[in-house]
Amino acid sequence: MLRVRFHGRGGQGVKVASRVLGTAAFSQGCYAQDFPLYGAERRGAPITSFTRISREPIMERGVISQADIVIVMDETLLHDPMAMPLSGLKKGGIVFINTSHSQEEAGAEYKITAWVITLDLTKIGIEMLGRNILSTLAGAVASRIAGLEEDSLRHAVEKEMSDIMTDRELIEKNIEASLYCYNAIPPVEIKTSGTREAGTVITMPFETAGVSSPAIYAIGNTPLRKTGNWRVFRPVWNYDACTKCMMCAARCPEGCILVNEEGFPYTDYENCKGCLICVEECPTKAVKGVLEVHA
Repeated sequence: MLRVRFHGRGGQGVKVASRVLGTAAFSQGCYAQDFPLYGAERRGAPITSFTRISREPIMERGVISQADIVIVMDETLLHDPMAMPLSGLKKGGIVFINTSHSQEEAGAEYKITAWVITLDLTKIGIEMLGRNILSTLAGAVASRIAGLEEDSLRHAVEKEMSDIMTDRELIEKNIEASLYCYNAIPPVEIKTSGTREAGTVITMPFETAGVSSPAIYAIGNTPLRKTGNWRVFRPVWNYDACTKCMMCAARCPEGCILVNEEGFPYTDYENCKGCLICVEECPTKAVKGVLEVHA
């Protein structure tokens, strides 16, 4: 069985990427299982998704703690102690990182001893699709690493995109971009051990609400949860063009735009999630989105 784990951020298409891989494997005659793991949908928050592929019926359930392949769709997650995308990677496994850096540079920067493959999916997505959506691109890379056929990938992208959009031109662009990424990755051979995830079946007794419901006794701690590491793009001001109209501050849904001593707006980057509403709302286009790079 091949176990693949996707790590990305809300809005990047992590769930769809795992579905593209699972559908490609299924169309090639394999058993497939794909599913995401996240709470309330939050753009920019760390998201994980999983795909299992096998020639035999898949009896495992639950998250994949030991992966043969890890797909990192946002390299900033490699610095996030909460995400820990490389945890549980099997010996001989493969790590793919969406980055502009080479395999050697990324491996050295993040101290990865496993086989590293890199490709700048963000750049490809923006150039070929006109937006920072990586679902089909990451699914294509995973399909290549997993050894699936190009025709299976084409069918999977066609099916999954047709289920969520009606724009035929955009569907064709996704197919073209995914095939480009598929062929940009050289064929690889996965040499992980055949370790099977062990699990224990337990019986959970039924408890009344008085016992099983959570009780909160501490004061709120939301301000302590810094969400700045959720960003993919950060807003940056050009004060030569800024008129201090404060439209950006009025439209910021998180209240992350403050005013400096000179009356110009600036961002609290520890909490800004990078929604870029300020970029869209600025009447003088004095704010632009700059890609975060942590490699």
